[in-house]
Amino acid sequence: MKLQNHGVLLLILVLFTGFILFAGCTGEQSEAAQKGKIIGIEPGAGIMQKTEDAIRNYGLDYTLVSSSSAGMASELTKAVNSGKWVVVTGWSPHWKFARFDLKYLDDPKGIFGGEENICALTRTGFEEDNPGAYDILTRFNWSPEEMASVMLATEEGKKPEVAAEEYLTAHPEQLSSWIGSVSGDGSLITLGYVLWDSEIASTNVLKLVFEKAGYKVKMVAVDAGPLYQAVSTGDVDCTISAWLPITHSTYMEKYGDDLVNAGTILTGAKIGLVVPDYVTISSIEELNSVKDKFQ
Repeated sequence: MKLQNHGVLLLILVLFTGFILFAGCTGEQSEAAQKGKIIGIEPGAGIMQKTEDAIRNYGLDYTLVSSSSAGMASELTKAVNSGKWVVVTGWSPHWKFARFDLKYLDDPKGIFGGEENICALTRTGFEEDNPGAYDILTRFNWSPEEMASVMLATEEGKKPEVAAEEYLTAHPEQLSSWIGSVSGDGSLITLGYVLWDSEIASTNVLKLVFEKAGYKVKMVAVDAGPLYQAVSTGDVDCTISAWLPITHSTYMEKYGDDLVNAGTILTGAKIGLVVPDYVTISSIEELNSVKDKFQ
């Protein structure tokens, strides 16, 4: 009888412990579910770091969800098509602004900075080794609208290299101005880029410009941090994926002494938190008051 009672007590103790653990887990899950969500891109991207800064500085009760450029765009598309509220890490130029009615949330604390430039960076010694290619880099410049047209063509189903070729075919004078009098010697240029839609578009265009000028080109896609490191060590010759002065400031502080800025390829770029135009708030400061809508 005593053994039987002991067994019953042990069973009750196990059940009670299980209940406590389950309740604790449920509470943690419930607390996590109550946080709003910001849909991000690749971990380590400059805009992800700035969004983490924004979460801290504004005291946002939000979780930053890592994804990819394509994943973020997919979540945005699904939300807009169903009329749901969504907030994403955004930048322009980007095809999403041509496809949807979107807006940046005001950033009164200036976490995301103001207007950005997209710049060309090279390894030390690239100008001396490839003066013609370097000259092309210094002349390669286009507008946000021109870049967005290539991005949109790619998003609509064309391969990036096809969209780039069609752009150059439609803009022969621009192509001629970029190449100038350069006649390449067939040497190989390693061109690094990050997998943002904007950089995929611009890098594919520049690749063709180099090739039409007489160079061979190898494109290398890496995350932003490793890209800066690769250019600084000479493993990559150049990139036109540098967003400055804010987005990639951390990488410039770390690797800038071993990089050469060959000039600005685009002005008027921007990063920040983006929502559909039908979302009724206008500032990052208001996010906490409507976090239940961003679940």
